[in-house]
Amino acid sequence: MHSQAQNADPPYMEIPIGVILDMGSWVGKTVHSWISMAVSEFYTINNHYKTRIVLHIRDTHGEPLHALSAALDLLEKTKVQAILGSQSTAEAKFLAGLGDQAKIPVLSLSPIPSFNIHPYFLQITQDETTQVKGIASMVSSFGWKNVIIIFEDTDNGRDMATFMANFFQEKSITITYISPISTSATNEVLQDELHKLSNMQTKLYVVHASHSLASRLFQNAKSLGMMDAGYKWIVTSKAMDLLDFMDDEVIESMQGVVGFKSHIPQSTDLQKITLKWRKEYHMMKIKDINTFAISAYDGVSALAMAVEKTLSALKLNTKELETTRSAQWSATLLNHMLKISFNGLTGEFRFLNARVMTQVLEIVNVIGKEEVKVGFWTPDAAFTKKTGELNSFPGDGLESIVWPGGVLNTPTHRILQENSIRLRVGIPVKSRSGNFLQVDYDHHTNSSLVSGFCVDVFQATLARLSLSLPIEFIPYMNAGVGEVNYNDFIYQVHLRQFDAAIGDITITTNRSRYVDFTLPYTDFGLATLYRNEATTSLWIFMEPLSSDLWLVSACFFILLGFVIWVLEHGTNDEFQGSLLQQTGSILWFAFSTLVYAHRQKLESNLSRFVVTVWLFVVLVLVASYTAALSSLLTVEQIQLASKRGSVGYQYGSPVQGVIVRNLNFNDTRLKPYNTIEEFAYALSAGSKKGGVDAIVDEIPYIKEFLARYPSGYSMVTSEDITNGFGFVFPPGSPLTPQISRKIVELREDGTLQELEKKWFGQQSDQQSNDSTPKILTLKGLRGLFLISGVSMAAALFLFVLYYIHQKLHYTYLMLAGGKLAFILRFILPKSAIRS
Repeated sequence: MHSQAQNADPPYMEIPIGVILDMGSWVGKTVHSWISMAVSEFYTINNHYKTRIVLHIRDTHGEPLHALSAALDLLEKTKVQAILGSQSTAEAKFLAGLGDQAKIPVLSLSPIPSFNIHPYFLQITQDETTQVKGIASMVSSFGWKNVIIIFEDTDNGRDMATFMANFFQEKSITITYISPISTSATNEVLQDELHKLSNMQTKLYVVHASHSLASRLFQNAKSLGMMDAGYKWIVTSKAMDLLDFMDDEVIESMQGVVGFKSHIPQSTDLQKITLKWRKEYHMMKIKDINTFAISAYDGVSALAMAVEKTLSALKLNTKELETTRSAQWSATLLNHMLKISFNGLTGEFRFLNARVMTQVLEIVNVIGKEEVKVGFWTPDAAFTKKTGELNSFPGDGLESIVWPGGVLNTPTHRILQENSIRLRVGIPVKSRSGNFLQVDYDHHTNSSLVSGFCVDVFQATLARLSLSLPIEFIPYMNAGVGEVNYNDFIYQVHLRQFDAAIGDITITTNRSRYVDFTLPYTDFGLATLYRNEATTSLWIFMEPLSSDLWLVSACFFILLGFVIWVLEHGTNDEFQGSLLQQTGSILWFAFSTLVYAHRQKLESNLSRFVVTVWLFVVLVLVASYTAALSSLLTVEQIQLASKRGSVGYQYGSPVQGVIVRNLNFNDTRLKPYNTIEEFAYALSAGSKKGGVDAIVDEIPYIKEFLARYPSGYSMVTSEDITNGFGFVFPPGSPLTPQISRKIVELREDGTLQELEKKWFGQQSDQQSNDSTPKILTLKGLRGLFLISGVSMAAALFLFVLYYIHQKLHYTYLMLAGGKLAFILRFILPKSAIRS
């Protein structure tokens, strides 16, 4: 460090700053030119500053070890107070460790793994991990479920791949394969790896690699035919930010690639500085300015502000700074850097967790010889065609995307409108015509008329998607006379015979292997339907309470009588008399509280307090007992059917296997039925007359039955061992997640409930939520007995205190009147009295 003049105090203090770049690369040259301009422009505007940063450039020649050597030279000879540079992760890693040892801030253009363990490391480019959320949002919104991750096998690449894999899994995106590729991989190695990937079913690739490796990757991918129709490539900003530095041959091989890149907002200042840069550095024939250069420009401006604030805070002169170069200076400088916030060329510049906060990411599509901007993504997971306008899905917020092979993948509603004449929806035709789906043939129009609960729900979801798309309902029936085989019907969607399928279609694991289901729009689980009959168990009234609860209740009734007797015996005639009479009064009073029929008049306030608390306990106990007994009386009839009667189910339903596996029924006792009327007849007949004692089916079917026969039957829901009804779409259909979201909306705003009332009306009141109601135990009601016990103990304690107080008072009165001495003369011997 030196002053500007030798014999006079300088007008400002020069602060040396080290700059380490690969001056043989276009990126290094561009960054160098921009930071030089940044220093000049900054102090032209802020000429009142008492500090000036002076840049000391070192060339790494693209070698990380040269970067380390250059940094050591700058620290020892030039005494730099901060270092800016590190174009690669390897360089950044070396400089981060050196910065910690020397305790000087390192402003890096590249990220490093585990950056949080390096307190002096600051990343002045945008955080790479933020774009992973945008990529996941795009993948999910377009309906893709499987992805392959390709990454450069470096520390940064491995960290990003791990972060991607974890985040994608949280978003229910399946990682089919993760492919690490070495930076030094030859073309033969690249082709072998790409050939292996091309043989996999998944054709969606997310690439995180440097621009040099990405260039060779796509050239080899094109030679293998992996840039043709059917393949989709998404590239992170690590390569896309440097697309302008790639050769035309490389860009030609990347046709159809979609990339995320850092967003530089257009501004008057940016235009002026860019124009000035082109004039001063017209020899650098670069098509566009890269984000590294502009980020470095803002980084230098931030550093200049922090240096000025540091000097102002510490009030050091040139000599003091040269001689001390203390940790206090470095710590203060770092602290001011972390607090810097201003609007720069990259937008709002401020650090968040030692990295520049990401505001907006651009989404670009490589078409022809350039990148075409198709939209933006913000960290709040919103897509937009213009910054400031937020949308939830890429379909609403992105322009049309041209994927490899010229495949136009526009937003979902436009895909359907442009690629399909109508939405072909398959519907099963059954002999059983119910409220779920009704199919009638109109001979005048020669078309099928469909209605029912399933149709209304499906059309309500499409209406909320604002799809102006004609729907063609196509009936599906077996060629023979048998009922529709739902597995065959659903497989037609897999074969693309239908664009969708609706109806009373149960979601099962086997079916979901070859089609996609939406979220269920009906209740989960099975239910048991039975005809109301009188119970046959002799001792069922004892079952609602456990044995220990019966015992404790009886003991507390007797204890209550005893406590009341103690409190009332001395003053209340109703609790006096012979031993037999008193015992009878105790028991009668105690147990009559069960029905609030106690007639004895209580004299003591303590007694009234104890009885009041006890009546509350009795109220809760009786109410709980009544509810449990009612449930047991209902369920006992189902248990009778499961023990010795026959059970019915719907023909062709997957419920049969579920009943055998999960409800422990024998196959020989199961009887299939087709219609609701057959259900009712079988239940009326009962097992002894060839019918059944109960019907086990999915809850929606039981609700349909109760809508037809609301009286005389009851339903008990069972375990959630089925998944409800869902709509069916081909694998990867973009409509599946969007319809699912609309089903959730219909459920939340009550529309589904209204549609259920429309088609099924009010259900039977005799319904239970559990097929095996739990009995009441002492553990569940112990708090009540604790309250009552405490009240009794408190009353007895107060009674004893009052009794002792009375006796002491009486004794005191006797002493005061000399009566006690008179009595003692007759009781004690004379020798004792004399002594």
